[in-house]
Amino acid sequence: MVASVFYLEPLPAVGQPAVLDGPEGRHAATVRRIKPGERLLLADGRGGIADATVTAAAKDRLDLEVTARREQHRPTPTVTLVQALPKAERSELAVELATEAGVDAVVPWQSARCIARWEGAKTYKGVTRWRNAAIAAAKQSRRSFVPDVAELHHTPQVLELVRGVVGRGGAVAVLHESARAPLASLRLREVPELVLVVGPEGGLSDEEVTDLTDAGATAVLLGPTVLRTSTAAAVALGAIGVLTERWASAPID
Repeated sequence: MVASVFYLEPLPAVGQPAVLDGPEGRHAATVRRIKPGERLLLADGRGGIADATVTAAAKDRLDLEVTARREQHRPTPTVTLVQALPKAERSELAVELATEAGVDAVVPWQSARCIARWEGAKTYKGVTRWRNAAIAAAKQSRRSFVPDVAELHHTPQVLELVRGVVGRGGAVAVLHESARAPLASLRLREVPELVLVVGPEGGLSDEEVTDLTDAGATAVLLGPTVLRTSTAAAVALGAIGVLTERWASAPID
């Protein structure tokens, strides 16, 4: 049976005891009913992985012994998703799918045509929901890295991010149905980092596309169909995984 993955930070050294408690411990002991003698994997969300054996179980915690440690490196190019806020019912879905497809970081963007508006207390709640969605999806997909979810960005901040990535030799792809260049036309294997920009349900405004391309981004066409804002990044990440070495390794085990 494949070992279950749980997050624990910091990871203990080999031979040291460890305790998995809190929400992760309750889920492991009560929902998964993991028992003494079983093996599980611990991850710190930053590439650290530990093999552990359960030595004792209570209703809300597991006692563990770490038997091995290893580190994974982030795949290259690293991929950051600038995601315009989807409508409420699809908001977390965009983060979940992108996380399962391997995104390294997510930037929520209040773009001009977003139906959803994060203002005041809604901003904190929205970012928190996205961060929780990223953790849950990373765990489900057996990732050693949990994507970073940034604070809410507005267009000037996104343009600054784009200029910074381009200045460091990276690439920025704006997914747009009217673009002529395909995603594969970018030098994906040669860049250290890539940013994907995905607009909202109403699409990007002409002014936003112009501002992004003036900052160094390239508008690209993902394929022959128009995708929902919540699924576009995951499809793009799948293509990038095949076009680069990002998908060269197997899931952690």
